[in-house]
Amino acid sequence: MVNFTSNTYQMKREILSFSNKISSKLPKPERKFIADMNYGILASGSCLLTDIVDQLHEPSKKINIVDRLSRHLLKGTPKAALKSYLMQVRKWCPKNPVIHIDNRDVVKLGGCHFESLGWVRDGSESTQTKNVYKKGFHVTEATVLTNSNHPVSIFSEIHSSKEKDFTSINDVTFSAMERAKTLFGKATFVMDRGYDDNKMFLKLDSMEQEYVIRLTAKRKLLYHNKWVYAAELRNRRKGETPAIL
Repeated sequence: MVNFTSNTYQMKREILSFSNKISSKLPKPERKFIADMNYGILASGSCLLTDIVDQLHEPSKKINIVDRLSRHLLKGTPKAALKSYLMQVRKWCPKNPVIHIDNRDVVKLGGCHFESLGWVRDGSESTQTKNVYKKGFHVTEATVLTNSNHPVSIFSEIHSSKEKDFTSINDVTFSAMERAKTLFGKATFVMDRGYDDNKMFLKLDSMEQEYVIRLTAKRKLLYHNKWVYAAELRNRRKGETPAIL
């Protein structure tokens, strides 16, 4: 029991120390909010405000604490905190890190009153022959591998085609790429076949970045002056050292 208590306090000190590093230039209410959220999420293992509040053990009424956290969340991430966080992440990473970018969906079946609620392809139910669309939001996430090969987020944005200033999912993805370049200068981007798009190749080439993108079966490659489907070329080389195309 003594060891358990000691480990708990040590974990809390580390969480608060990290929170102070990224919020040191903010006003006191903002510093407290960031510390409360970081500790509450990790201690509860949940992103629900009611669960977070349960871990804070404050004397105020639960509803009042939830309202306080909600008001801060509406303001978005403070620019100073985001900058400090990214600088901290950069210290953990190698010179030319690996960055993974992925687009996901969050389905909200019963959320009829969510702001800018749009339609998304439900990846859990869709198949290669059938697409299933449900109400929800898109999520674009970029993570970088640290020196210990641990993925850490450097870009996370929820967006919807129903938003007034929305242009395209590609523009959100490009924003993630540009943030990564600004932060690291040079990196290797790793992306799934959903990004097998000439626009992605041209964007990364213009940024002078290296990348690994999984190709779709429809992709053709120029091989020995002939256009060949990527899947066909893969089958020819299966089990052998890949040829340079």
